[in-house]
Amino acid sequence: MKRLFILLFFLLFNFVFSQETDSIELNSHSATDTLIVSKKNSIGRQLVVDGKQIFNNMAHSYLSPFSWKKNNWIDVGGVALGTVLLYSVDNDTSRYFADQRDKVPSVIRKFGDYFGGPQNNYGITSVVYLTGLFTKNDKIRETGVLMISSATTAGLIQTFSKTLVGRARPGTGEGKFYFKPFSGQPAYRSFPSGHTVLVSTTMFALAKQFSNPWVKAGIYSIGIITPLSRMWDGAHFFSDVFLSTAISYFIVDGTYRYMQKNNYQKKEKKISWKLNVSPRMLGLNGTF
Repeated sequence: MKRLFILLFFLLFNFVFSQETDSIELNSHSATDTLIVSKKNSIGRQLVVDGKQIFNNMAHSYLSPFSWKKNNWIDVGGVALGTVLLYSVDNDTSRYFADQRDKVPSVIRKFGDYFGGPQNNYGITSVVYLTGLFTKNDKIRETGVLMISSATTAGLIQTFSKTLVGRARPGTGEGKFYFKPFSGQPAYRSFPSGHTVLVSTTMFALAKQFSNPWVKAGIYSIGIITPLSRMWDGAHFFSDVFLSTAISYFIVDGTYRYMQKNNYQKKEKKISWKLNVSPRMLGLNGTF
């Protein structure tokens, strides 16, 4: 387990210190120079701005189906079809993964369960966000905002769905067809997987920040341990973790695009300075 945590935090460490610091940009155009500098919000002010952004991200995710286009509905249909196909063989795949349990080192299984726990997963996303907030590194802070927004959005969906569907877990031995809606009992909260949702949103959001395919592969390799561990332990069927992963991917991707489109942080922090020079005048104008 220690090696897995070391690898995970190495990726986070590399991400933190590989970001470029804000720069001052000077563009010369004959007699007029434009100086662009960064205006950093105070920590309290930035918390308010980010809180609003998280709320907006969540609202956008929940309302986006009303503006979906043909391609979006095709994606939904593909996920639904995949879920149905996996559901049809859930009993068989459940037995297969259960048979593999004793062949997997316990440290791997424990890591998957630990990493997907809400308190542990939100601890990691909070570390990323607070690191960016207190070091005033916008790239890291925005990643934290993306992680928190996506995890909360997907988490609420899976919490409601679990209660509504009430699917029996594989470990109960009742099979894939047994449902007990609104029971409130942990044994009937299989669909979808909360651990998978939290880990998937975290890893998809983190992978968005890297272009190197090997780094992405490392992130996904760590992330896949949790859904596998849930199936090894008989906590979820294959269709449960598949749907959870798909929901997480589309929420992260949609939220990321929304944040990029709105570019909220740049609107909050930039001041444009114009230096006007002539034989008779020297002036400096600032636009906030």
